[in-house]
Amino acid sequence: MATYESRDIKTRVKNYFGYTDSTPETISVTSWAKSTTPDAGQAVKTYLLSLFPFIQWVPRYNLTWLLGDLIAGITVGMVLVPQSLSYAKIALLPAQYGLYSSFIGVLTYAFFATSKDVSIGPVAVMSLETGNIIAAVQDKYGDLYSAPVIATALAFICGFVVLAIGLLRLGWLVEFIPQPAVSGFMTGSALNIAAGQFPAVFGLAKRFNTRDATYKVIINTLKNLPHSSLDAAFGVTALAMLYFLKWGFAYLGQKKPRLARIAFFASCFRHAFVIILYTIISWRVNIHHKTPRIALVGSVPSGLRDVGRPHITGELIGAIGPHIPVATIILLLEHISIAKSFGRLNGYKINPNQELVAIGVNNTLGTLFSAYPSTGSFSRSALKSKAGVRTPAAGLATGVVVIVALYAVAPAFYWIPNAALSALIIHAVADLVASPKHSYGFWRVSPLEYIIFVGAVLWSVFYTIESGIYWSLATSIVLLLVRLARPKGHFLGRVRIKPESPEGGHQIRDVYLPLCSEAHQDIPVESPPPGVVIYRFEESFLYPNASLINDRIVHYVKANTRRGKDFSGISAGDRPWNDPGPKKNESAAAIEEQQSKPKLRAVILDFTAVANLDTTGVQNLIDTRVEVEKWADAPVEFHFCGILSPWIRRALIAGGFGQGNTRAGTALEVAPAVITNLENVASPHPQPERDSDGFPINRTLDLETGEQLLGEGQNQGASGSGSGTSSSRGSFVDEKAIHGVGLNKDGTFKRRTSDNSHRTVPLVDKSTPFFHFDLPDAINSLNLEEQ
Repeated sequence: MATYESRDIKTRVKNYFGYTDSTPETISVTSWAKSTTPDAGQAVKTYLLSLFPFIQWVPRYNLTWLLGDLIAGITVGMVLVPQSLSYAKIALLPAQYGLYSSFIGVLTYAFFATSKDVSIGPVAVMSLETGNIIAAVQDKYGDLYSAPVIATALAFICGFVVLAIGLLRLGWLVEFIPQPAVSGFMTGSALNIAAGQFPAVFGLAKRFNTRDATYKVIINTLKNLPHSSLDAAFGVTALAMLYFLKWGFAYLGQKKPRLARIAFFASCFRHAFVIILYTIISWRVNIHHKTPRIALVGSVPSGLRDVGRPHITGELIGAIGPHIPVATIILLLEHISIAKSFGRLNGYKINPNQELVAIGVNNTLGTLFSAYPSTGSFSRSALKSKAGVRTPAAGLATGVVVIVALYAVAPAFYWIPNAALSALIIHAVADLVASPKHSYGFWRVSPLEYIIFVGAVLWSVFYTIESGIYWSLATSIVLLLVRLARPKGHFLGRVRIKPESPEGGHQIRDVYLPLCSEAHQDIPVESPPPGVVIYRFEESFLYPNASLINDRIVHYVKANTRRGKDFSGISAGDRPWNDPGPKKNESAAAIEEQQSKPKLRAVILDFTAVANLDTTGVQNLIDTRVEVEKWADAPVEFHFCGILSPWIRRALIAGGFGQGNTRAGTALEVAPAVITNLENVASPHPQPERDSDGFPINRTLDLETGEQLLGEGQNQGASGSGSGTSSSRGSFVDEKAIHGVGLNKDGTFKRRTSDNSHRTVPLVDKSTPFFHFDLPDAINSLNLEEQ
């Protein structure tokens, strides 16, 4: 007795929540959680090992790898030293701070990297942003905080943020920024940097503010060209020599393939060669003058002089705070983009989360050596890759080169001309500017994304690089949301594909294409059977687009099917306020045209492209069913095919779909605005009896009257090949052998059970006969009669 009462209470509770004994089995949260929950111990072990990738390759290290890493590391180091000196100049820092950032970056990255090619250190864009932040803070607080203090505090905060993102495995956030946005921001920043360095090339840096908007700097540079000084002799000739060496060695490598390797390494050393050459010339020009005749780098202390913890206060954090988002985005965006590019180029896959951990550790630990923010460099990474790097250990060799420069060569840095360093910067950032061919590629692929690219460049040129970043992010997210909220979707028809030679054994098959599509203008597409609507989704069915798709289907139904109830003879007072029916002044021809349209019988929804379905989507499907049934004034079957996710099946069943009728206890709203009993808003679907496979037994559906007719006497006709260009309803039900559907003696359809037939069975089980594998299966399940 107690057991019976317990079961009765359990049944009543299930019924209260709309779950009955006839509810089909679906995936449960408990079973899903059990199947997807990993072993905790193994997960922790895998996570910890992933934090130290060097453990995997160090035991296999060999002499061949060592040779490749030494060559690549020393080559990059020869480029990194002059570049770090010049980039520190962009960041408004003394030259030695560029070397501090270079030293710590390449060393720490070797232990945490998943990319062998990326070279960490000072980069032009991050240096420019650091300089802008230093200038902004000092404009507000004066000399309260020195430039190195601000830079190291910025590096620590940004590094900590990026490190947290990596440790929490949130690197997928970077994927929300598309390639055109990245390219536009990089191009705009490169133009900004190059424009800011040209005044130094001509000796005009002190005549106007070189950190104004790019277009202003260009205009002021042109205005002041008559005031150029002796610096121009160093800057212009150094820039010309850099390009001459680059193009000359490239030409030599093409003309003399056997010398290509030598030409490549000679080209790699052009930066160091130019700096050394012009340092010697500067020394000879200025050594006998108390005041240098040109602008020089000045004294660079030997060794690591500024080691210690960073000086960070609450006030300084508040001053830097507004700039943290942009600085962090530059750190992670530039690095991940470079790492992915070289991973694709060289056939390996990086771990974005671990790369964020690497640059996070680099920047947080780097503050102990007074390093300013650093990240991956495109030019040095390309050089490292071409030099034949084998493992991330090449960074150790690069670090040794920087240490040697700090301790042994630092006094010679005094004589380096600023104009030559500016020429080196211009030469380096020119590679970041997108070529016309590259930018035109964006236009060919996606004109909307091309607008994002151009907008990012223009914002950076006419305002600031921060505005260029924000434009890129904002427009990219808006475009993503618009594409999600306004998916295309198509109403489909059939194209019958026949073999050229029937003797070849190939079967006739059907494909379903959009009824109106510019891509298939030359292909005749059959309209669906009268009264049947086929709609294919092109996006997940979620709350941003649910209402649009609902409106689209309802509008199509009203435009292509006739109203079930004739309002022409009903007085205006008896008509619904929002459904007036035909107007009195409509011509008889218009009314006759409406009556000639078929009555809606079924809606088939292709869910092949639907990866997710949320509550709002289910509610809009329910609303769609209610609206079209009201228009047809009769039950309308809703069929679904291509359901890939068990969660989508579960959601549809929860909304009353799939079983062919509205089961008892199922509300017609899954997200009601007002909680009330809504079971009787629409009539339940009277359905034909179905066999064990979920198909009607001895009955057919008259598409004109909507009545279920006995199969006896309804001669369907089993022959006929059906023209591929015909739009008649009969062409959809001929050649039954194609789909594995035969005919009973009474004229109704039946399944073939031979092993060679293409069986059309419900997608999951017999309890959901309105869920189908594909569109042919859904069409056949309608049991269409041949006319």
